[in-house]
Amino acid sequence: MIRTLQQERATRENIIAFIKKAKTKKPSPKLDVCKNFDNTYKKPVLPDDAPIAVVLFAGGGGIEAGMVQAGIRPVIAVEFDPSKPDLSRAIAKTHHRNFSKYGCRVVQLTVQEVAWLGFIGFPRRPDYLHASPVCANFSQAHTAKAGKGIETADDLTAAIAVAEAIRQLQPRVFTLENVPRYQNSQSFSIILSALEQEGYLVDYSVVSMNKFGLPQARRRLVLVASRGFRVALPSGATPCGWYRAIAHLIPTMPDSQLLSKQRQAVEKFLAANEPTPLLIERVGGRKDVKYKPAHLPCNTILRCLRRAAPTHFTDHKDCNRSKFADIWLPDSTVKSLSIEGAAILQGFPSWYEFPNETATAGSIIGYSVPPSFATQLFISAQSKLLGVAV
Repeated sequence: MIRTLQQERATRENIIAFIKKAKTKKPSPKLDVCKNFDNTYKKPVLPDDAPIAVVLFAGGGGIEAGMVQAGIRPVIAVEFDPSKPDLSRAIAKTHHRNFSKYGCRVVQLTVQEVAWLGFIGFPRRPDYLHASPVCANFSQAHTAKAGKGIETADDLTAAIAVAEAIRQLQPRVFTLENVPRYQNSQSFSIILSALEQEGYLVDYSVVSMNKFGLPQARRRLVLVASRGFRVALPSGATPCGWYRAIAHLIPTMPDSQLLSKQRQAVEKFLAANEPTPLLIERVGGRKDVKYKPAHLPCNTILRCLRRAAPTHFTDHKDCNRSKFADIWLPDSTVKSLSIEGAAILQGFPSWYEFPNETATAGSIIGYSVPPSFATQLFISAQSKLLGVAV
């Protein structure tokens, strides 16, 4: 269908209005949260002709949540892990529940498989294409345990599939997120070469999520590429501590009791510091457990990086943990960090619906691109794409 100049102008005005609204939205006055931490309760209503996006390695939709907050409509999300088919199906079900309203279709195949099929049914020249390739073999935690990171054939074929998606789909803007060490991989070089060959201008850097208002010390490699204009990474926001972000939820969290190593961590902290709320992990094995005072961001929230590895949400057998972190308060009250609290620390909007199963919800949280960062990234991209000053 050929659109008239008047229709194009109306579409542009609708999108600009949405961007400005998203940029200036304030947190609910009922909540005492970080100044720049946008905790939203209602799903955004997008214009019918909002910019569209394709997402590869989608998980539960962290990047999609950020996209819709920025006025972008995800239309296809590719997500399947053949090593964990049951978990993948559960995650896909949650993705459908959250994004089917926007017409998003979940393709339960690997990215390699959809590339081999020639991206049948995918829109050509979408506004956005995003990829978050599997990061396990490049993560610091994995390489520390294994002695070194080993780039596998799956990693390379995944990168080749992403490169093919860039060539075939020709997005206006391409974005990528991964762990910092991914930038030293052959996989990343394959994707960079494809972008260069297709004439994209590329900007990438390792950024700390806490510098973008997220109350978590997560560092990620973020790439933005565009053709015909340059999209830079967003400038960031005021850092935020974990306590202020979830203080309003703590009274409603279930009571808990500290493990012996957690008690030792509290005693060690109080020996040298004034009492303050502490967020204490319940994992750590033989090592000291990690804890964070109220004013600091929490540690990176992880899901299992390799099979049988204990993390926040699973034990050594990859089974659910009923408790994965505790909050110690100066009056000696101990609360168990809830999934809702973990989701806020990861930057999820309150309208996102999590499944009841802890392992599935934890996987979605731990695997996801922080949606609050994604919102800032795509508002910045939209602003450049449309030439809007926000």
